[in-house]
Amino acid sequence: MEADAELDNDAWEIQAPQHEACQKHKEFHEKVRDVLISYKNEQFRVMQTAQSVSKSRELWSDSSSEVDWILAQIKDLMQENRETVAEALLSDGFLIPKVDCLKMLNIKYEANKEVWQFKIPQTFYCFWQPLLTGLLSRSFTQILIEKMFMELKECSDSSELRPQFLINWISEMLTGIAKVNAGKKRQPCNKQVSVKELFLHKVPLQWIRLTDNCLEAPCWATPHLLQLILTIMRPRLPRSSRKNLLYLASVYTEGGGPLSSPGLSSDCSEQPIYTIESLQWRARQENQVKNQGQAVEKQDDVLERDDGVEEVEEEEEEMVTETNPLEGLAHSGNMVAIAEKRAALQGSAWQITADEVRWKDFPLGKLPGQTDDPDGLMLDNYSMMSLLDQPVRDEWKSPSTNSAELNIPVTGGLLWTQNDFHKIKSGLQLF
Repeated sequence: MEADAELDNDAWEIQAPQHEACQKHKEFHEKVRDVLISYKNEQFRVMQTAQSVSKSRELWSDSSSEVDWILAQIKDLMQENRETVAEALLSDGFLIPKVDCLKMLNIKYEANKEVWQFKIPQTFYCFWQPLLTGLLSRSFTQILIEKMFMELKECSDSSELRPQFLINWISEMLTGIAKVNAGKKRQPCNKQVSVKELFLHKVPLQWIRLTDNCLEAPCWATPHLLQLILTIMRPRLPRSSRKNLLYLASVYTEGGGPLSSPGLSSDCSEQPIYTIESLQWRARQENQVKNQGQAVEKQDDVLERDDGVEEVEEEEEEMVTETNPLEGLAHSGNMVAIAEKRAALQGSAWQITADEVRWKDFPLGKLPGQTDDPDGLMLDNYSMMSLLDQPVRDEWKSPSTNSAELNIPVTGGLLWTQNDFHKIKSGLQLF
């Protein structure tokens, strides 16, 4: 009993620090939430005072003493634990709104979800912009985007608000970083309301790490988010590596293209396969993706020229390798057919080659790389059987010699007799 009591005491000593740390983390998280709630209450108070959404945006953009005090409190908390502050910001009701919050801000998100794709609704953006601009330092930006990808990995259902706003916030932040790193400023949608940027100075992040985080959280928007990361990344990956990563991300997420949407993805799955209609539909979709991709490539080239990077030869090579969408689709269908044939021939002596072969350069009956030695066609394991010993079905046998001699065709039988086979065999020469 004394020994058991000692073991229990040791286990308690191990569990006690863990329980204490968990309790401290919970208390700190609640403290951060209280400060964020006070920020929300202040912004809603300003909105009630303004009695107008457009007027509220103007007042929110002007820093007030109350907002400055709240921001100072959160910065003090960040000195203690940045990760917990990021977790609190991404909990429901803050950067990820609830339905009642959107109604209070007069945001009809469901009706405009397609319009706001990859962008935060302007009113909601202006609501949180003063706080985020004060918090988004280099280290905290890295932590917050990584946390967003981690949260996105846990919720891939595109019909919910949470994944939609995670995707939109990541896109907004990456777009803001791209603009400030390139020395560009946001063009306000409304001339009367100036929408301020989230970032005021260049933000160098750990781009390779963010690339890994993006690929570890696959969803329909992964190709788009990956394109943004690869565009901003310094030092840049080779153009071929970027194209391969984007292509693999598009294939893996089954989106059909790097800028597809959940609606397009579901429509694609409902289309008939290997029909003229499916080819025409896919061609239209790929043309849209191609046009968007060309716009991204132009922006990419401008950024490269700003950095003093010369890639003329690679650009020419890329222009040469661009193909028609129908040709790309045919190539994709061929790859699927090859994969099916490889699976069917698994364990067989026959194999499918993926090399492109100009069959018109080879005579009929000869394979690429085949020598003139007939033994090259022989298998390692085989058995020989005489022609006369091969089994013959009853319907193959000639019913009578008279009918064969008179060349009368017999339904279901052969027109040649066994003597004819012997004559053919005796006159057959391989080489």
